[in-house]
Amino acid sequence: MIKQGAEAKLFLDKLDSQNIIIKERVKKKYRIKQIDEKIRKNRTTQEFNLLFQARRLGVPTPRIFEIDKKNHRIIMEYVDGIRIKELLNKSDEKKTVEISFKIGRLIGKLHSVGIIHGDLTTSNMILQLDKIYFIDFGLGYFSNKIEDQGTDLRLLYEAFKSTHFKILDTCWKKIIEGYQKEYFNADKVIKKVEEIKKRVRYMKR
Repeated sequence: MIKQGAEAKLFLDKLDSQNIIIKERVKKKYRIKQIDEKIRKNRTTQEFNLLFQARRLGVPTPRIFEIDKKNHRIIMEYVDGIRIKELLNKSDEKKTVEISFKIGRLIGKLHSVGIIHGDLTTSNMILQLDKIYFIDFGLGYFSNKIEDQGTDLRLLYEAFKSTHFKILDTCWKKIIEGYQKEYFNADKVIKKVEEIKKRVRYMKR
């Protein structure tokens, strides 16, 4: 096991000499067994569909080898690369701009077909060669609502604010440019992000 979160455990294994990840959704003891089984089954299927649709769209995601609904597992490719979280903080401005623009375009592609990632942070993005892979769609879902897309994008903003605050302005500007280039509803979503920010500030008072 290489990671255990609130929702799932990640195991590193091999399949035909290739490294793979086995993601297994964990039991929730506070839930009734039948309800827990149903929720884990549905979320496993949902994540599989999100990964599959994103990859089909041209957004790099781990290849799926198998979905084991009985045991609530997804067996997928292990993406060997560097997390964007580590990469951005040690990159020069040219590289930072390039990566940020790519991130914006990829999110624009996801939102254009109603895919909400649900956990947009630079910890869930991996650079392998010249491709940025999006991983961990465990909190994701399908929605075309501007509110949901705005919330998804705002989560990324908050992640940059806390992890990459020194380069926040540069990164966010390029992310928005990439997003606008890829998604016809981008301006509405960006406006919604600003509304959500104001809402949160008001609630904190």
